[in-house]
Amino acid sequence: MKKNITLEDVRSDPQVDEYIKRSTEFLRLYHYTDHGIDHSNLVSERARYLAKEIGLSEKEQELVSIASYVHDMGNFLDRKNHEYWGALMFHSIFQERLPAEDMATIMQAIATHDNYRAQIVNAVAAVGMIADKSDVRRSRVIEKDKAQIARDIHNRVNFAATNNRFEANKETKKITLTLKIDTSFVPVMEYFEIFTYRMVQCRKAAQFLGYKFELVINDFKLL
Repeated sequence: MKKNITLEDVRSDPQVDEYIKRSTEFLRLYHYTDHGIDHSNLVSERARYLAKEIGLSEKEQELVSIASYVHDMGNFLDRKNHEYWGALMFHSIFQERLPAEDMATIMQAIATHDNYRAQIVNAVAAVGMIADKSDVRRSRVIEKDKAQIARDIHNRVNFAATNNRFEANKETKKITLTLKIDTSFVPVMEYFEIFTYRMVQCRKAAQFLGYKFELVINDFKLL
């Protein structure tokens, strides 16, 4: 009988570790923000927190923490369709160690996290979506050259995000992302140039979970 794996099993797997490292190197060539270990850990921790706060089972909490940790590891093959590569790679690594039901849940969560056409079909995918898309912060900017940062809108917006707070309230049924944007570096409108679709996905994912998604920027509630 196949046994469930844990997040620590996944973190310690040499293939997973190598694929995430290679993805970091690949995306650095294109001056992307961090999609490596730091991002993987933060999204995984945030996903587990959200899953616990909204009352998902311990098993679902573990599944979403795993899916959220590996969600970007397909990037080293190609940025385009990396969500599908990642799902298939996860299957190839762990197919002998996970029950089919759990494997399918994790694969769906990975495959839908960056596909705006995909339907959210389970709570694990919904939680992972919100955890991933809420990660905007200055420390995600890998580029050190200020001139290079200024040339790329993703780097500019993340660099301008000086504070990021993420909360879920089971009583009010609200999931709130609170950001501080340095408007001396970018206007708030630039955030929406790249994050509108992401925030729409967060809203849809929250609705799937029976919650409302709120976005607060510089003390103004925008969603």
